[in-house]
Amino acid sequence: MSEQAHFRRVALIGFGLIGGSIARAAKLQGLAGEIVTTARSEKTRARVMELGIVDQVVATNAEAVKDADLVILCIPVGACGEVAQEIAAHLKPGAIISDVGSVKGAVVKDMAPHLPKSVHFVPAHPVAGTEHSGPDSGFAELFINRWCILTPPEGVDAGATAHLRAFWAAMGAKVEVMTPDHHDLVLAITSHLPHLIAYTIVGTADELAQVTESEVIKFSAGGFRDFTRIAASDPTMWRDVFLANKDAVLEMLGTFTEDLAKLTRAIRRGDGEALFDHFTRTRAIRRGIVEIGQDSAAADFGRQHGQLDKKPG
Repeated sequence: MSEQAHFRRVALIGFGLIGGSIARAAKLQGLAGEIVTTARSEKTRARVMELGIVDQVVATNAEAVKDADLVILCIPVGACGEVAQEIAAHLKPGAIISDVGSVKGAVVKDMAPHLPKSVHFVPAHPVAGTEHSGPDSGFAELFINRWCILTPPEGVDAGATAHLRAFWAAMGAKVEVMTPDHHDLVLAITSHLPHLIAYTIVGTADELAQVTESEVIKFSAGGFRDFTRIAASDPTMWRDVFLANKDAVLEMLGTFTEDLAKLTRAIRRGDGEALFDHFTRTRAIRRGIVEIGQDSAAADFGRQHGQLDKKPG
């Protein structure tokens, strides 16, 4: 473990899948002298104490961030601005403040105005997760060989960014740095739009009068199972994602709608060549994802819990 990856005191605000996985991975790799956390629900805080994963569980956000060298907001993006305002006066000078949201432009806009100039604001997005949530859902291996994207606003101390980069790398992540706006455009097509499509398809299947719920479950093939897994992601988180990144999502949705119209015409006209060419191109993309280690070619049914890949957006 590199000394640059270590923090004396890490504060996690929120303790679901991502917060719990950070705590477990940081403990496993010896990245924090002390980990303190809080959660909005008293029930969640009590469960975290039972799990014994962190050193201290406190009742308030202000108490959690006191003397912390690294503060990570592991909460829905819609709540980040309010929490930043709440903790601002309690932050240690020189501390690094980060998050794990899958939208970055809105997080920068909502958080930055409240944070004191004495701290370093380095937003982050670990592109990893499962459909599970809550304090029991995390696991230390979640970030291994997954991307974590850092989006430091202009003028942020390069040393702080390097420190946070080393922290994520020590937990197994591959780290990339990009601007918040570019991040939001990329994630709109790779994560946000697929989730929107999944929610739509599963909802449509549920509404079909001629297909009973039991038949949908009984005859679900791999494709539909994948959609139901994605559509089972946390509703609060994804509501906030679509509202916060609506411009980029709407742009990608427009492009998708145009492509869908082309496929509709090909099917209507019986244009097998157009369909074959399209499916050949998309098959190559899938192979490329497997080749770079971002997924496995193994059958999805029966995979181990730690191999599930998507929330997180």
